[in-house]
Amino acid sequence: MMGERPAAIAAWRDDAVTIEPLGDGRFDAFREGLVITPDDPSGEGLVFLPGARVDPAAYLWKLSGVAAESGLTIVVPRPAWNLAFFDARPASAYTALVPGIERWWLGGHSLGGVRACQLADGPDASDAGVVGLILFGSYCANDLSQTDLAVLTLAGEFDGLSTPEEIAAAAGNLPPASTTVLLPGLNHAAFGDYGVQSGDGAATVESDTARREIAEAVARFTAASAG
Repeated sequence: MMGERPAAIAAWRDDAVTIEPLGDGRFDAFREGLVITPDDPSGEGLVFLPGARVDPAAYLWKLSGVAAESGLTIVVPRPAWNLAFFDARPASAYTALVPGIERWWLGGHSLGGVRACQLADGPDASDAGVVGLILFGSYCANDLSQTDLAVLTLAGEFDGLSTPEEIAAAAGNLPPASTTVLLPGLNHAAFGDYGVQSGDGAATVESDTARREIAEAVARFTAASAG
């Protein structure tokens, strides 16, 4: 699913961040994904894996808000076949894309978040500097309850695909101190900007409001978890 053009343009024009393609800087490097750098970086990074068949650019408006509010440098790779769940690359393949950052969060939307949970338990995660997870309308299918990862889960009130109830039912796979924030008015697609998704609920907030709620929740969490 392609991103909505006005939202992506607004992100590119946001003076609080810089957006660049991953790769060698040529136009075709957009095929590899994007990196969002805040003007006031915290020194920490977030690898954000898109939902199934959702273009990375569809998350630019929401994630530019997260970067500006939290100071996180955000890598949004384009997974193989646009399906993060089937991309075999380890966590270190993503964190290596932006040298110089020692503390990394893994995260993603929907199935991208499910894949992030798997990477967080991978053999290279610790060496790659992974300290925790930030899940957008997603949950872990693998058991991380015995790890020391810090985990934030953002649940949309009207999410029809990763419902608040499903997220709560999977909470046993997370470390006991994990945090879940219910965002009022958001549906599944509100974590990005790519239009209506089949099976989803109806959002009752505008995209700008959802952007602010997401950004503030992530910034509070990462500030409280700072090393």
